Amino acid sequence: MANYKRVFLDGYCYYITFVTYMRNPILIENIELLRQSFTYAKLKFDFKIDMIVVLPDHVHMIIEVNNAQDYPKIISSIKRYFSKHCEPRFYKNMLQSASRTKQGYKPVWQKRFYEHIIRNEKDYLEKVQYILNNPVKHGFVDDAKQWLYGSK
Repeated sequence: MANYKRVFLDGYCYYITFVTYMRNPILIENIELLRQSFTYAKLKFDFKIDMIVVLPDHVHMIIEVNNAQDYPKIISSIKRYFSKHCEPRFYKNMLQSASRTKQGYKPVWQKRFYEHIIRNEKDYLEKVQYILNNPVKHGFVDDAKQWLYGSK
């Protein structure tokens, strides 16, 4: 992982996934805080969410950014705001490594996130379908239209 290089291309959409620490299912219980976290990031950065789904322990989304260099900062901003304002009762029993604690991390999010540059319309439509069907895949609903925490 140390040699991983992110790619920054202006004019493209990015498919992004970020996950709670040890898949702690805290996001739906804190959906208003997560929304506030996105609002805070929108005040700082120019981006548009094309599609999103929030599950208890992870988020998938497709975003358009004005400046490709901003997408890691956007994710960082969302995660930092959420972590700063999340009540400790949601993560206080989560064990984490001494190095994470020393670096000042709260056991709320995994450090990294996954990103994929959407290269064409076929790729875009595949990611849209994946996002829409994710609550069904994970067994939360039988029909994607029933899930309340995402794009319709």
